[in-house]
Amino acid sequence: QVQLVESGGGLVQAGGSLRLSCAASGRIFGNYAMGWFRQAPGKEREFVTAISWSVGSTYYADSVKGRFTISRDNAKKTMYLQMNSLKPEDTAVYYCAGGYLYYRDYPKPSEYEYWGQGTQVTVSS
Repeated sequence: QVQLVESGGGLVQAGGSLRLSCAASGRIFGNYAMGWFRQAPGKEREFVTAISWSVGSTYYADSVKGRFTISRDNAKKTMYLQMNSLKPEDTAVYYCAGGYLYYRDYPKPSEYEYWGQGTQVTVSS
């Protein structure tokens, strides 16, 4: 069993930056991956980015490429999301997720077994 705890959300002006963290507890092995999803009011949960825990392969949604960077610290069992050049449309609750899945399945929320509680990111115009 893996537990995930996010932190780092908040309010920022458009063009600003935020860094989210997701700390994992429990045993991690094999083809474990972690990802970030977001959900705005009235919208479905949307894939943002994901990373392979073992080799660090990354996968980004087109909407965040070049602005967001995912990384992980294996020793701390922590994943990060550096968000730059934030836009009002990035406003959402951001969730971290983890699971044992193939790279091709990274954008699919149904493939993740573990979820954090979510952290609010609000970008003002």
